[in-house]
Amino acid sequence: QVQLVESGGGLVQAGGSLTLSCVASGRVSAIMGWFRQAPGKEREFVAAANWDAVAVSYVESVKGRFTISRDSAKNAVQLQMNSLKPEDTAVYYCAASRDVVLARTESSYDSWGQGAQVTVSS
Repeated sequence: QVQLVESGGGLVQAGGSLTLSCVASGRVSAIMGWFRQAPGKEREFVAAANWDAVAVSYVESVKGRFTISRDSAKNAVQLQMNSLKPEDTAVYYCAASRDVVLARTESSYDSWGQGAQVTVSS
C-alpha cells in the first residue's frame, strides 16, 4: 500500500492557475495519476504519467491547459493547471497504480490521496 499526501488547490478566478502536488511514501509507483469529482458527478480521470513522465495521458477537456509531471527522486507527482475554467471545479485526487502501463480507469489504481478542493470562480 502507498500513502499519498496532497497539497495545493484552493480558490482561483477563471483563467488563473493552480498547482497540485502529491508525495507518495511506501511502494515506488511506476504510474501515478489525478482524478477529480465535481459535485453531483462521478469521479473522472484527469491525467496520468509513467515514472519519468515521458508517457502521459490526459482527458480531452484538459489537454493544452494541464500538465502532469513526476519527481522520481521524491516519488511525487504534480498537476499544473492553467487557464482554469469554472467547470474544472472539483475535488482532485492523486492516485497510484501497481501497473506499469498508463491507465485511465479507477480500478487500475489501488492507493488514493485525501483529495484537494479546487474552486474556479467565474
